[in-house]
Amino acid sequence: QVQLVESGGGSVQAGGSLTLSCVVSGFTARRNCMGWVRQRSGQQREALASIYSTDDFTWYSGSIQGRAYISRDTTDKNIFYLQIRNLTPEDTAMYYCAARSRTGYEACTTSGIFTYWGQGIQVSVSS
Repeated sequence: QVQLVESGGGSVQAGGSLTLSCVVSGFTARRNCMGWVRQRSGQQREALASIYSTDDFTWYSGSIQGRAYISRDTTDKNIFYLQIRNLTPEDTAMYYCAARSRTGYEACTTSGIFTYWGQGIQVSVSS
């Protein structure tokens, strides 16, 4: 059974930074992508960043590009992170980590592409 568990959320002041972590278990696909998706209140899920297993290629959405960094743990490829800096109240949302196997050249740039999801973790940014 595949499980993804997020940690690292919470309340942050505007201008601050945080690092979200995701531990993936039961996921054996060697070719895969893992990513982060958020959902603001009343809005659709938005893919934020993804990292590919083949070459650690990364992708970022325009809403966080330049102030975020997605990475895998150096010792355990089933742990990955999202660091976001310069947070604003607009970053307040539920954040999910997600994963999927890749058989071809699937682009992991939309929330709907992911197969497996964590339960989500709340991030609240106050001004």
